[in-house]
Amino acid sequence: MSVLTVANLSATLSGKRVVDGVSLVVGKGSVTGLIGPNGAGKSTFLRACLGLVPASGTLHLDGVNLTALKPSERARHLAYLPQERETAWAMSVEAVVALGRLPHHARFAAPSQRDEAAIEAALVRMDLIPFRHRAVTSLSGGERARVLIARALAQETPVLLADEPLAGLDPHHQIALMRLFRELAAEGRIVIASMHDLTLAARWCDCLLLLHGGRGHATGLPEAVLTARTLEDVYSVEAFIGAAASGLIVQPVDLSQKKDENDHG
Repeated sequence: MSVLTVANLSATLSGKRVVDGVSLVVGKGSVTGLIGPNGAGKSTFLRACLGLVPASGTLHLDGVNLTALKPSERARHLAYLPQERETAWAMSVEAVVALGRLPHHARFAAPSQRDEAAIEAALVRMDLIPFRHRAVTSLSGGERARVLIARALAQETPVLLADEPLAGLDPHHQIALMRLFRELAAEGRIVIASMHDLTLAARWCDCLLLLHGGRGHATGLPEAVLTARTLEDVYSVEAFIGAAASGLIVQPVDLSQKKDENDHG
């Protein structure tokens, strides 16, 4: 079975240790939610996995040391959905999605039949066929998000890393995206996505990695990670935690009494 192993990953930005010795092991066919408050190191953790920021530690996929690969080679194993969704050029939607195929062929090479099939499948999957010839700069934020997801799908990698993919999406498309992640997992891929919506994380993820202050605070099943004590310690909130037929419900309802005491003490 495919296994992605992140061992003792650390990253320092502007002289500050932003990610500090984080480790994670996830298996094929799983969705892992990367959670934690703002500034916890979630985005930097994902970027460090991709080699986009200076980092120490190792990343292995099925025994292959991804940290030793060139960026173009690593891109055949890891696809990335960034948090930033602005596009500088008025490229067509189809052209942007086609960028996902660049790691698979030589520069300036004509698209192969497999490239064209992967692009078409990604457009269909993200319901972008009606937009394929439109300039991506003319689309709404949510539509641009779907284009970038399609680009990552066209890359056809065993691992997808997504940085706050739910941001800017309405509830319908948020749930549709989490369903897509589950479908990708059912196909045997590994998905790691950072997110702030704790109920969606609990409902759709197999495992959660909670970061706090750049370190791994807790890892495990959603019900083991999302406890009242943990939410108070890490997020400084009181939360309603309940069970429904669809899974765990986690709803922050107020700042924790402990925080109020600290603020006024």
